[in-house]
Amino acid sequence: MPARALCATKKLLLLDEPVAGLDPKVTSDMYALIQKLNRDDDITIIRISRDLNAAVKYASHILHMDHESLFFGTAKECQKSEAGRIFSNAEGRS
Repeated sequence: MPARALCATKKLLLLDEPVAGLDPKVTSDMYALIQKLNRDDDITIIRISRDLNAAVKYASHILHMDHESLFFGTAKECQKSEAGRIFSNAEGRS
C-alpha cells in the first residue's frame, strides 16, 4: 500500500498570494496560467488570497477563515454566506 501511494501521479500546487504586487495585465496573465494548469494538466491548486472577488471568480471552492468565521463551500455559497458578508465589510474598511 505505501508503494502505491508513493507512485501516485496526483499533482498539487500551493500558492501564497501569487499576484500580490503585480500590475493588472500580469495579474490577468497569471490567473490564466493558473487556470490552464488546473484544467489542462489536472493540477489541484490551493491559493491563499485576501481578494475574495478573485477567489469567487477563479476558484471552484473557497475556504475562508478569520477570527469571526469559518466557511468552506462553493464560490456561490461563499458569496451568500456570512463569511462573504464579513469579508466584504472588511474590504470596505481597508
